[in-house]
Amino acid sequence: MNDNYLQLVERIAKASGLETGEIERKVEGKRAKLSGLVSKEGAAQIVAAELGINFDKERMKISEIVSGMKRVNVIGKIINISPVRTFSKNGREGKVCNIVLADESSNIKLVLWDTNHISLFENNTFKLGDVIEVSNGQMRTGEIHLSSFGDIKLSNEKLNVVVSERVFNTVKLLDAKSGQSLKVRAVIVQVFDPRYFEVCPECGKRALEGECKVHGKIEPRKRALLNVVLDDGSETIRSVLFNEGISLLGFTDEEVYSLEKFLEKKNSILGEEKYFYGAVRTNALYNTTELSIEKVEPVDPTILITELEQTIAKKS
Repeated sequence: MNDNYLQLVERIAKASGLETGEIERKVEGKRAKLSGLVSKEGAAQIVAAELGINFDKERMKISEIVSGMKRVNVIGKIINISPVRTFSKNGREGKVCNIVLADESSNIKLVLWDTNHISLFENNTFKLGDVIEVSNGQMRTGEIHLSSFGDIKLSNEKLNVVVSERVFNTVKLLDAKSGQSLKVRAVIVQVFDPRYFEVCPECGKRALEGECKVHGKIEPRKRALLNVVLDDGSETIRSVLFNEGISLLGFTDEEVYSLEKFLEKKNSILGEEKYFYGAVRTNALYNTTELSIEKVEPVDPTILITELEQTIAKKS
């Protein structure tokens, strides 16, 4: 189940006075009416609107924010600030700044597009560790985007304990969107042969014929890329592992870099069910969505039974 979706259902139930089971039935009815063209979160927001519930002015915990929200109001501690980047679009210059906000429930990337907001970081008005209040942000691909229509200011609130580690949301592949960090229980249904390439040992960039564009003639380092297809019962997704990450599937270095040995073991991982963690992104070359796998864990049946019992208890 999608944790964000369950939290949203609980919020709607609390605001409407209805049981969570009734809200979920309304959500499924709305999805059926729309031929499944909207996600569960999207259908839940439509149900909330039909019930006269408006979250636009409500301040939320970071973990409660869901995809598609138009007006996000949140308070968080700044735990990371990326350098300001400049870009050119349609002949006009612009700036963008990415920061990461955290509260006691989760963390999220905040993307700033307005030069007035960005200047607050350029002149160190806002710095690491500050607690800030964001108003009228918009959710896009798992991030809060803030334009000139939104606001950002220092907050007097104290956030002593925050979630600073990477957060992976449990999402069905059918509902996965580019930009999300997700955790999915899925089966490996297809394994492709690895692709090999060479990189510069100094900068890690692709090297061609023993030459790096930055460092000239070098002794290249061999690297590998492996594509697999995952299926969680709702959808399939092409997924990619790089170099040492391929060992997460049980391959040794010798099996990775020897195509003969790889082929001997390849079929043994077909049909394996595991938890896969990673970032969903858009492959610009093929215009498809893919999962960049960062972590793999075995499936523990006892934990699955416990989770199922908890889900049933919530619905009853």
